[in-house]
Amino acid sequence: MDSVVSDAASSFGVAPLVEPVTEPDEPLQPWQTDRTRAPIATKIVIAGGFGAGKTTLVGAVSEIEPLQTEALMTEASEETDDLSGTPQKTTTTVAMDYGRLTLDDDLVLYLFGTPGQQRFWFMWDDLVRGAIGAVVLADTRRLKDCFPALDYFESCGLPYVVAVNHFDDSELFEPEDVREALTVPAHIPVMIMDARRRISVIETLLALVGHALDETPE
Repeated sequence: MDSVVSDAASSFGVAPLVEPVTEPDEPLQPWQTDRTRAPIATKIVIAGGFGAGKTTLVGAVSEIEPLQTEALMTEASEETDDLSGTPQKTTTTVAMDYGRLTLDDDLVLYLFGTPGQQRFWFMWDDLVRGAIGAVVLADTRRLKDCFPALDYFESCGLPYVVAVNHFDDSELFEPEDVREALTVPAHIPVMIMDARRRISVIETLLALVGHALDETPE
């Protein structure tokens, strides 16, 4: 399994393995103080429909200040972006989100959040290059919005898990109900999570890493 962060990171001006950026109060990891201990760098893509919580997820677990490309939404997007499910949303990702999470001493996850709107889908091929897998965020109020992401990862053969981001005003469904509604194959993990809660996000990422290892053990 290719566990090296792809050239896509450098193409966006990100060089995570050279002089890692740390916050003033962030404890240094062993691989940051001992250069002989190269970390296992693993790239993960966070995808899903518009307003599903991708930016929130990356921000909830990133141990560095996440790179975000949020732009204010204007009247020009009213006819193309459906805000019926997210009426309070005022910004949108126009390129990508980027964050880093260290799991264990030498396992580092690099998280790349994709833009949700169709007009930005042309960036997906670059963002997923070199990734071991993807988290597809689903909102039960707008399940159809995650179908493009599901179709994309099925077509390119990238391992993925489905994470239902449970919003406060949405009905809570069982994972198997979501699986049936989305016609997700039985071997694909489907989880209920909260993108605002760090532990919930970490559990989802661990499920993806485990699933990717099962799918591509080499």
